[in-house]
Amino acid sequence: MKNQSQPLHKSYLILITMLVASAVSGCSTANKDPLPSWNDGPNKQAILDFVKRTTDKEGSSYLPVEDRIAVFDNDGTLWSEHPLYFQLAFAIDRIKALAPKHPEWRSKQPFKAVIENDKEALLASGEHGLVKLIMASHAGMTTTEFEQTVQDWVSTAKHPSTNHLYTEMVYQPMLELLEYLRSAEYKTFIVSGGGVEFMRPWTQQVYGIPPEQVVGSSIKTKFEVRNGQPVIVKLPEIDFIDDKEGKPVGIHKFIGKRPVAAFGNSDGDLAMLQWVSKGEGAEKDKTLALIVHHTDGEREWAYDRESHIGTLDKALDEALSSDWIVADMKKDWKAIYPFEIK
Repeated sequence: MKNQSQPLHKSYLILITMLVASAVSGCSTANKDPLPSWNDGPNKQAILDFVKRTTDKEGSSYLPVEDRIAVFDNDGTLWSEHPLYFQLAFAIDRIKALAPKHPEWRSKQPFKAVIENDKEALLASGEHGLVKLIMASHAGMTTTEFEQTVQDWVSTAKHPSTNHLYTEMVYQPMLELLEYLRSAEYKTFIVSGGGVEFMRPWTQQVYGIPPEQVVGSSIKTKFEVRNGQPVIVKLPEIDFIDDKEGKPVGIHKFIGKRPVAAFGNSDGDLAMLQWVSKGEGAEKDKTLALIVHHTDGEREWAYDRESHIGTLDKALDEALSSDWIVADMKKDWKAIYPFEIK
């Protein structure tokens, strides 16, 4: 009888051990901090509270899954944007590569400024000059050729200050926030002033956001048959500018539904934040608006009202008067970039 009961006793011990381990594991997962790179405080808590109340089926602020849409600006919100917008750095590299085929550029601004590395003249050309650079460096290629050119650039080009790939200059706290929202069945979109076709080749890998969930500025394209092959060709003409008042329009046009959460960092995001938090049908307890405030001059850059890149002036005033979350990089973020914690 002893010999028969011994194996049974051991099997019970194994079963109990497994159950206890499973319970402990489940408890650990449940208690795991979804935003470990955010310091504890009112801003982090406000994010956690928003997700909790909008996913609680018994609460008055519950949102059905189909209404859980969150939109994120890219430059300055999901990755850095200084000393120049990263897409501008890409355009500059393209202009330099194409310059030998365009001798006329040596006497024509803003191309002359790029060739001569004259940053002051480049910035003095303003938005009009920057649009010229982007159209000249992007147009003429098929969309497939352009996608490959972008892929080649982001896989090798490095930031001048950190010597890290541009795709490594993404914000670890925002990566965690994206994942946290998706774990709560939120659908995450990028809504950026940057070029849509510049972002789409790498957003899935870097942010977990597929290309069809990227809204951005675009230049016109047309269908052609080249050497018997149907292609889409990029033209040197502006199609849509997804910035400032264009952002809500772009959301309506390409997403078709007002989001309930919006994240930005500059005056270029003001209209989007206003529409999401105060637009027709918006309810305060069911919406979230957050501004990333660049306050850390040691780990990143400190800038807001006077900056030529990522100007945060009117949007900062409205954030303070509208009770939006202003995420202070220096105070709220334990780490800025993923490579700081690896």
